[in-house]
Amino acid sequence: MNKTTTVLLLAIAFLLSNCAKIYYSPDARSRASSHQLIAIAPPKVSIAARKKVDAEAMKEQQKTESTNFQKEMYSWLLKRKMQNRILVEIQDVETTNAKLKKAGYFDDNPMAPNEICEALGVDGVITSNYSLTKPMSEGGAIALGLLVGVWGATNNTTVTLEIHDKETKKLLWNYNHKVSGSVGSSPAQLVDNLMRNASKKMPYSN
Repeated sequence: MNKTTTVLLLAIAFLLSNCAKIYYSPDARSRASSHQLIAIAPPKVSIAARKKVDAEAMKEQQKTESTNFQKEMYSWLLKRKMQNRILVEIQDVETTNAKLKKAGYFDDNPMAPNEICEALGVDGVITSNYSLTKPMSEGGAIALGLLVGVWGATNNTTVTLEIHDKETKKLLWNYNHKVSGSVGSSPAQLVDNLMRNASKKMPYSN
């Protein structure tokens, strides 16, 4: 594969269909407007199992993808906040993960969204699930492609975003969407396309 072909593969952006499913609680806007500080919990990432890929290696890849998605979501929302398009303060990822580690979140310790809010000292939390057919990060995608030959045209991804309120312990907003893209597409491309669409319907948007 020559350099030009590689660049073209990595430049293919995700295409978003128009089948997003959205849920608003009746008080989503009023509750969201009362929030001063929110956090982005580490996304839960699942990658379709492959026969030739070790389970532990896949688990590590899922952790890597989770970190990548969390950082990209934070960067995206922070940029919109700087543009005054999102008014709520957003806790930085390093602080969020340090507090969650202290609370035992990363030790397979199940925590309800309101418990995550308590541990983080925030008013609301954005949780997310990414279900992937292939790794998103360049290194993971190439390694898997070379190992088991999964150089298919698309990576079908289902993403669910949710906003939870600490005080009422309620789900305020749910956004579910299916995405298709190239094996060379990056977490940044996925999050940019996803959040650009989702943020228009997010209760924090100005």
